[in-house]
Amino acid sequence: MFTLNCKGKLLAIEKPVVMGILNITADSFYKGYLNDGTAAILQQAERMIGEGAAIIDIGGQSTRPGSVAVSAEEELERVVPVIELLSQQFPELVLSIDTYYSKVAVAAVTAGASIVNDISGGNLDAAMIPAVGKSAVPYICMHMKGIPATMQDSPQYEDVVQEVLEFFVNKTAECKAAGINDLILDPGFGFGKTTRHNFQLLKNLSAFQIFEKPLLAGLSRKGTIYRTLGITAGEALNGTTILNTLALQNGAAILRVHDVKEAVEAVKLMEEYKDV
Repeated sequence: MFTLNCKGKLLAIEKPVVMGILNITADSFYKGYLNDGTAAILQQAERMIGEGAAIIDIGGQSTRPGSVAVSAEEELERVVPVIELLSQQFPELVLSIDTYYSKVAVAAVTAGASIVNDISGGNLDAAMIPAVGKSAVPYICMHMKGIPATMQDSPQYEDVVQEVLEFFVNKTAECKAAGINDLILDPGFGFGKTTRHNFQLLKNLSAFQIFEKPLLAGLSRKGTIYRTLGITAGEALNGTTILNTLALQNGAAILRVHDVKEAVEAVKLMEEYKDV
């Protein structure tokens, strides 16, 4: 069991929880709501809450392979109004901000977010980890090799599991020194990894339990699934559910997904299975 202090809201992870993805972008990996208006954003958030999401993760730029970075200022314009809106409409909801800019993270926390989700683990903005420490919110530290624009250009590892473990050894110490009390670790499926690397990390996910931190698995509709199956991202829900189930079996505490209902069902079935 893990307990996260989300600005006074205690999120108890007695069993795995689901994080729903809400992308405020026009070029998202899966689907964006930037041009759909306030009503569409509220409707999507309400649907995810009703389906059992414990957290909603709000992102203002696509970080899919090959994506081009947007500025912190543009990201702020996209996410802050949405965070303010959702925190007013759903005051008990735990909101996460998906950003690697410290400036955006601080503004988002001020606006109502209570978790910072950083795909770079502080490597793209040296001010990020100290800023999160001062904000006193949980931090999702993800491993990524390279940057989104080029990370899938032939990523190489001698041992991907060992390299990601070593990355987290260093990052857990850095985060502790910065005053971050609630740390979540994300091995970064699809971020500077080949399909084989992703399956190696998934198969060995339980190795990361050595840190005694919640583990986040973000496998939803990723290339590892649809390229392996020879389908599109839009057809990858069944494959996502299968890999989410394997992640749960191997120790994932948080599933970050586009499809909340199916992930919640996977959690429920796995809990019954483990309880036998």
